[in-house]
Amino acid sequence: MTRATWWGFLVVFLLVGGCGGGRYLPSWSPGGAPPPKGAGGTGRPYTVMGQTYYPLQTAEGFEEVGVASWYGPDFHGKRTANGEIYDMYQMTAAHRILPMNTRLLVTNLDNGRTAEVRVNDRGPFVGNRILDLSYRAAQILGAVGPGTVRVHLRALGGPIEFQGPFYVQYGAFTLQENAYRLRDRLIARGYPGTRVTEGVVGGVRFWRVQVGTFPSVAQAQAARERFLAESPDCFVIAD
Repeated sequence: MTRATWWGFLVVFLLVGGCGGGRYLPSWSPGGAPPPKGAGGTGRPYTVMGQTYYPLQTAEGFEEVGVASWYGPDFHGKRTANGEIYDMYQMTAAHRILPMNTRLLVTNLDNGRTAEVRVNDRGPFVGNRILDLSYRAAQILGAVGPGTVRVHLRALGGPIEFQGPFYVQYGAFTLQENAYRLRDRLIARGYPGTRVTEGVVGGVRFWRVQVGTFPSVAQAQAARERFLAESPDCFVIAD
């Protein structure tokens, strides 16, 4: 079972209430059948917690700022999303959409430390985190103690071929009327492509509010930055 799918079983991410009332609800039940071999490990779309992700084909010029976490003993020796055996002492990381084997220069924005890692896994799928570091990479960056740190990511090599349209997932609601009420407010704010999509996770039905549309990932990332103050868990997706 890949690490990405473990998180699919282990964590149910629900944002409930109004604009800023977000939280995630963990559901610790690691059972279930393993996914098809290589799920999430190639450039093919994959689905976790009812959300489908569309990996980028290449990563040249990719930069991102956000929160990084780390993972270690619980996954040491298990398979990563690309089929490798996870070694928490190697310089690797998990990202939701970057191509496998992308090399990333990661900078801890709190202390200035840097580390180069290779993407070999999918995740993280919790809150507003953008990267899961191996234990060794987290040690070098000074992230083991605090658990999460603010980072800047820069891809090292490979041409980007972005395909859209892109959306910013603002939040998800267990009450359908709350989702549509928020969608209407966002449309009134100048985002006419904003939509509501429906999903079921762990037997719970919810409605995702996705702001759009944006023709490029750069424009979607800029919009995400604007939304962070009101929706800290928002993130960019491609359609």
